[in-house]
Amino acid sequence: MELSIQSLGHHYGDLEILRDINLDVPAGQIVVIIGPSGCGKSTLLRLIGGLEQPTTGRVMQVGEPPEDSLNPLTYIFQDFALLPWRSVAGNISLALEDHGLGKAKTALIIDNVLARTKLMDFRDAFPHQLSGGMKQRVAIARALAVRPAVLLMDEPLSALDSQTHELLMDDLVELWLREKFTAVYVTHNLAEAVRIGHKVVVLSRRPGLVREVVDIDMAMEVRKARPGLMVEHQQHLWNLMRDEARAAELELVDG
Repeated sequence: MELSIQSLGHHYGDLEILRDINLDVPAGQIVVIIGPSGCGKSTLLRLIGGLEQPTTGRVMQVGEPPEDSLNPLTYIFQDFALLPWRSVAGNISLALEDHGLGKAKTALIIDNVLARTKLMDFRDAFPHQLSGGMKQRVAIARALAVRPAVLLMDEPLSALDSQTHELLMDDLVELWLREKFTAVYVTHNLAEAVRIGHKVVVLSRRPGLVREVVDIDMAMEVRKARPGLMVEHQQHLWNLMRDEARAAELELVDG
């Protein structure tokens, strides 16, 4: 399944947040959204996921989700959103409980996603026993359990320390190399954007407009092995954003 975002605009009252967003999310690719603070990145993700309705335009799902998809569009948030009284397996099962799968099928799915996210040894642990990186693995496993057609990832690594961030970024790259999942990924981190994105969409400051869509045509395997090669792409993104990021910072402070 692919996404086609057509002439999308959004207002909160008189405040225009997004204007005339046109964007395609091809199947099997990670599309990264970057831009100055307050430009509407997270709002765009909510509109894509149906949590809010756009003022103008539409988001179209093109093609069919996987046959066993329980939730075609699934979120992964930066704050993990785990229930502290549930174990790792219990938090994953939460996403499956309203689908009438039965105990055997549910257990099979949980074991599968635990293995895919390297969490099998932690199935009975509780969130307070886990590091930030492990908690985010659980959130990723829970999202994968419903077999989404598209993952919607809102700064999923921003709450992590730098070492954990790098480890989990490696894990996300490995996961994509194995499964070729489709995602829309919001981040402030330019190094992260060029390391994981197939397309990087640069939004202007509010109201957010698409300034440029940068194609990152280097194979993911090469990026993983030689991350230094991505510096030129990262610098290009910063050149696009620098002046507007400074203006957006001043606008937010003045406001």
